[in-house]
Parts: sequence; structure tokens; C-alpha cells
Amino acid sequence: CFSPQAFNKTIEKDNSLAVGYFQRGFVHLKLEMYEEALSDYHMAFSHLRENPFIDYKQLGLRHILYAWEVLYSTAAVQCHLQQWQEARVTLEKAVVWRPERRTAILELALERVQDHLILEPMLVPLGELFRPRKKEVEQLDSKDFLGKPKVISSIIPNDEYIGFEPLRPQKQAFYEPSANALR
Repeated sequence: CFSPQAFNKTIEKDNSLAVGYFQRGFVHLKLEMYEEALSDYHMAFSHLRENPFIDYKQLGLRHILYAWEVLYSTAAVQCHLQQWQEARVTLEKAVVWRPERRTAILELALERVQDHLILEPMLVPLGELFRPRKKEVEQLDSKDFLGKPKVISSIIPNDEYIGFEPLRPQKQAFYEPSANALR
């Protein structure tokens, strides 16, 4: 069972995850929530941060999100909203973002928009979920990034005390750690 609230909470956990907005845009489009879908696709494109693609394999999703796919899907929503001119402009922008300028699919889409035919959006392949690889999860050990504390500077010769304690008044040429600090 699909829960829009759960999907929204998931995206809120990392609101700069472009693929999350891309997937939610598709869901909104299928639910005929066109304004929300258009907003999600715009957010997905902005979170690409002018990169032609983002490879999500490092996060456990075997998918590469391309900017031209996001723009193509944006044009699909604009078609549903009868915004034919905006859809054409969006598709022309997608041609620029298409890798190696292979534009056959986009040229066909431009013809469909010219004839006022609805486009089907791109989507993340069915069954693709964020799932870390088993070997990566097994190797997750806690790491000590800070290391052990060391005394770097002390006014006491051969000071071996390691730790922190609050500042307190000191007598001239005499230092004695508090009882709590010695423990």
C-alpha cells in the first residue's frame, strides 16, 4: 500500500536528493496531481546543481539520474497541463543536456508536443530501491576518527593526565588536579 505521507517524510530526511523528487514527481503525475508533479520535477532538476547526471550507485540505488530525463518528464507534466509551448521549450533545453547529443527520443517527443500529444514521463526502473550492498553493510565497523587524546602542552613537567576539566584558580607554581579529574 502506498503512503504519500511516508514518501514525503522520506524525502524530507534528505531534501537535496534529486532522485527522490524525481520519483515523487512520477507518483504525483500518475495520481493526476499535476502542479505537485511539476514542482517535484523542478526541484529534482535544481538539485542536480547543473550536473548532467548523478550516479546513485554509491548510495545503493543502481540508477543514474540524467538531467535530460528530468526535463523530459517536466515536459510530460506540462503536456498534461496543456502548456504546449512550455513543453516545447523544456524539450529543447533537454536536447542540450542529452549526453553526446543523441537526440532521437527528444526529436520524437518534440513532434508529439507539436501535434499536442501527451508524453509519458521517464521513471526509475520498477523494483529499484535504495538497498546497500550486503558486503558494504557487513564491513560497517565503528571507526575512531579522533584517536586517543594526548597531552600536547602542560605547565607540569611529565604530565600524564589525559582528559578535560573546568578551569579553576591556580596558585603560583603549583598545580593539583581536582579529585574528579584524577578519577
